[in-house]
Amino acid sequence: MEALWLFHRGGLFGASRMLHVIVGVMWIGLLWFFNFVQTPAFAQMDPAARNEAFDKLTWRALWWFRWAAAATVASGILILLVGGFGTNDIYGSAFWKSPPGLTLSIGILFGVTMFLNVWLVIWPNQQIVIANARNVLAGGQADPAAATAARKGALASRQNTIFSLPLLVFMVGSSHFWESAGFKNAPGSGARVTWLIISLVIFVVLELNALGIIGGFGAGGTNVIYDTHQNALWTGIALIVIFYALTEILFGA
Repeated sequence: MEALWLFHRGGLFGASRMLHVIVGVMWIGLLWFFNFVQTPAFAQMDPAARNEAFDKLTWRALWWFRWAAAATVASGILILLVGGFGTNDIYGSAFWKSPPGLTLSIGILFGVTMFLNVWLVIWPNQQIVIANARNVLAGGQADPAAATAARKGALASRQNTIFSLPLLVFMVGSSHFWESAGFKNAPGSGARVTWLIISLVIFVVLELNALGIIGGFGAGGTNVIYDTHQNALWTGIALIVIFYALTEILFGA
């Protein structure tokens, strides 16, 4: 019955959106903490202090980090399921052909990719780094694989930071910006396809670079965007500008 608010379509939709925001803030907040606070701080610590921090701080933060990522994706899926995909539903076919729907679709792609980076790249490699820190603290020998693991995890984490900035614009903009910014409500199929192709090319190139397939795992070259947290921040801001310009050119009224 509709009196059971939690299971009412409207109530569940609202609850899932609130949960999505809460766990999403936790996820992105920890991502930015790792990149803007922890990594620069660790670079200034002596090895013993850094190993203690990996053991006592990073391990705990990563637990909240990876499960917040999982909860964000799960609640996002719930939003889409409850919102529906029919003609008269919130996420009907007309929505996905509009600027809010098109940008949200790329935002969803970014979010799912960031989730996969967390669980398949960052977490496995951080386990190696933390295990090495604990072993050294116990008087054991350093693991030579730890440095490579740290670098692989760092590239994926910095790429997630880059993705997170346009992701937030896409997610918030789908409800609060695009519809009131003077864009066409129903751009032509050619403009939609062009927008999606360019967006997907940008996405694929960046993700392949973060995985070391394009630029390897060394510093410089195409990896310069990951070499400092400032570079990652400016790259994310540049992506926002690029996507906005692309939207303005193709969907402007």
